[in-house]
Amino acid sequence: MRKPLVIANWKMNGSRLSLATLASELKVGLAGLAGVEVALCPPHVFVPQLAEQLAGTAIALGAQDLSADERGAHTGDIAGEMLKEFGCRYVLVGHSERRASHGESDVLVAKKAQRAIASGLVPVVCIGETLAEREQGKTPAVVKAQLDAVLKAVSADAELVIAYEPVWAIGTGKTATAAQAQEVHRAIREQLSARGTTTRVIYGGSVKAENAKKLFSQADVDGGLVGNASLDANSFAAISLAAVK
Repeated sequence: MRKPLVIANWKMNGSRLSLATLASELKVGLAGLAGVEVALCPPHVFVPQLAEQLAGTAIALGAQDLSADERGAHTGDIAGEMLKEFGCRYVLVGHSERRASHGESDVLVAKKAQRAIASGLVPVVCIGETLAEREQGKTPAVVKAQLDAVLKAVSADAELVIAYEPVWAIGTGKTATAAQAQEVHRAIREQLSARGTTTRVIYGGSVKAENAKKLFSQADVDGGLVGNASLDANSFAAISLAAVK
């Protein structure tokens, strides 16, 4: 059975004080929570701080991005090995905001997934369609192409997580219905069939405490990638609890 996974993506939010407070509240709110894995992805500059705060807890640490290159003259980028050195287990790759704002292609996302694995990190590969693509009936083709690029680039036994995040539901307050999420997750699961049944597929897109239970109860939804709601300790704790099968 796949263990549910809930990841907080704090995006470009917070300060040393506010995130220290949030992490402390989550350590209390998530204490003793069993049956679900939880990870926090702060902005890169706060990774060392969170590594210290989370030491000795069951809460995993993640990062929001990494370079496709191992090292060298790449000003402003951060290497996977650097993230690993500070205790990161997960790293987001191909988030819709980076695809849109930084022009990240399927090819680049695949290279970042490769680099994450080579660095000893688990890539959380984000895939999903825009509203226009959904309205044109292109969701299956778009999602398949984005995932294919990564699957062709990594070995069949490499650990990775897939995050389906419909772009039209990111930060908009709109959420895919449980049935819509399950439909796409089922198709992703079929595409992953050659890898066996252990790869976790999580949902991202305006996940809130109010809708988490219904989303996570779907057969092929293994948890969530949570944005705005993860900045509130009570909300994120409730969402994490909702993932327990």
